[in-house]
Amino acid sequence: MSLNQVRPWRNIYRRTSRQIMVGNVPVGGDAPISVQTMTNTPTTDVFATVAQVQAAADAGADIVRVSVPDEASARALKEIVAESPVPIVADIHFHYRRGIEAAEAGAACLRINPGNIGSPERVREVIKAAKDHGCSIRIGVNAGSLEKHLLEKYGEPCPEAMVESGLEHIRILQDNDFHEFKISVKASDVFLAAAAYQGIAEATDAPIHLGITEAGGLMSGTIKSAIGLGNLLWMGIGDTIRVSLSADPVEEVKVGYEILKSLGLRHRGVNIISCPSCARQGFDVIKTVEILEKRLEHIKTPMSLSIIGCVVNGPGEALMTDVGFTGGGAGAGMVYLAGKASHKMSNDQMIDHIVLEVEKRAIALEAERAAEAPEAAE
Repeated sequence: MSLNQVRPWRNIYRRTSRQIMVGNVPVGGDAPISVQTMTNTPTTDVFATVAQVQAAADAGADIVRVSVPDEASARALKEIVAESPVPIVADIHFHYRRGIEAAEAGAACLRINPGNIGSPERVREVIKAAKDHGCSIRIGVNAGSLEKHLLEKYGEPCPEAMVESGLEHIRILQDNDFHEFKISVKASDVFLAAAAYQGIAEATDAPIHLGITEAGGLMSGTIKSAIGLGNLLWMGIGDTIRVSLSADPVEEVKVGYEILKSLGLRHRGVNIISCPSCARQGFDVIKTVEILEKRLEHIKTPMSLSIIGCVVNGPGEALMTDVGFTGGGAGAGMVYLAGKASHKMSNDQMIDHIVLEVEKRAIALEAERAAEAPEAAE
């Protein structure tokens, strides 16, 4: 019996959507919610862009978007696609020709903004290129670049205008017998974005790309994205996400995973459960967690680690984690393994010891999963 069967209040019932492919990554349907980011290097600098794509992929990015603002970038995209370990989405604005060139260069998906890509005829040419080259398309509606006729109709960006924009362009794709598309309705305002996403989720069965656009810096943007995306995901809305931060793309990937992990929607790497620390702490919790986060970045196996400063909540938290350490007295604490008290360890040796125990536990968990795999296949 799974944890969710025992505790049904932990269940999230995802909205039913069609499934499309972005390269080899399924989006929608029952596929895991994929995590995306976007490069910020000049696309014409192939070496720097590929390095950033690789770093994002190492952090767990399933898909990476690359801007294609000019013809030189479209030429560079072909090299980037060839060297990328993950599917590349070409970000297209203002000039429909870039979309055609990106499809020819091997992009797995074309992101087009209905408000600035041009006339329906030009959009049709982009659709034909996508068809010819096996690309999917993301319709990217943005509150900051809505079509003029919708702004005149509604007076300002609003959920209704954003949904109408999205549905207009869905009809163009469907009228051209193109169905490999997903859609986003982004805004920097959390309330506007959430309302627009709820509206589009009710109006179409297309996969939905979630994002709070231009969310801000690392801290403020993380908080805004966690509130906006977290609430939508909790409602079951969203098939792929991008956290938009004025920060390193790797940070976007990390935050995206943390949001999904907190809701039990994706599991990757070590989930550290730690206390904020207080005068009762038996060791420096904050410094310890900071060091462990860096030293455990290489662990991809989903697992939990509790780092609690004292015995008030420490033993209880440790009972529910793969590895745990609870502060005690006389410069030592208790190590917990698989939810059971195992042995004491001195504070000065604790970090190295925890890293070793986490690595050992990761190997054991991978072995267990490998042993269960044949049974799952049957």
